[in-house]
Amino acid sequence: RNLTAVCCCVCEKKFAHKSTLADHMRTHTGEKPYSCSVCEKAFTHKSTLTLHMRTHTGDKPYSCCVCEKAFPHKSTLIKHMRTHTGEKPYSCSVCEKSSLRKHMQTHTGEKPYSCCVCEKTFTRRYSLTEHMRTHTGDKPYSCFVCEKAFTYKKTLTKHMRTHTGDRPHICSVCEKAFTVKINTPE
Repeated sequence: RNLTAVCCCVCEKKFAHKSTLADHMRTHTGEKPYSCSVCEKAFTHKSTLTLHMRTHTGDKPYSCCVCEKAFPHKSTLIKHMRTHTGEKPYSCSVCEKSSLRKHMQTHTGEKPYSCCVCEKTFTRRYSLTEHMRTHTGDKPYSCFVCEKAFTYKKTLTKHMRTHTGDRPHICSVCEKAFTVKINTPE
């Protein structure tokens, strides 16, 4: 058996097998030779493609032994189990909240997502995606009644009340119902 290590010519990391080095090289080249036959998304590793395919097949091989809820990935099951155990392994040293990476941005003020048009910054990728619609004019949410289109889902939800007559917000002073939330005097 050959115990000679092979070395990456870019970062000098050592590997026991040429095949492992070949896989590693993709981190430098960006090559993604494995693509999904359904959505054409490409992956660096075959194993990642296999996991991705579960989003299309609905395969959920990992089940919770407490509530029997099923999950497509073992890591998702492990995270779910914490809802039963109460375990919070990544808790904030400032205030004890437990979605640490995203939460810490509230303390550090870090906003890693930046708009390439106006340079406004955001803490969440989704917020940047929503913001970009102000530049593109994209209105992906449409009313199925009148076909009016909206930039944000919450705006469509409010609009739908004009058709349904739903008035979920009650004034604490006069008890009159409104379609939108109002600020009432204390």
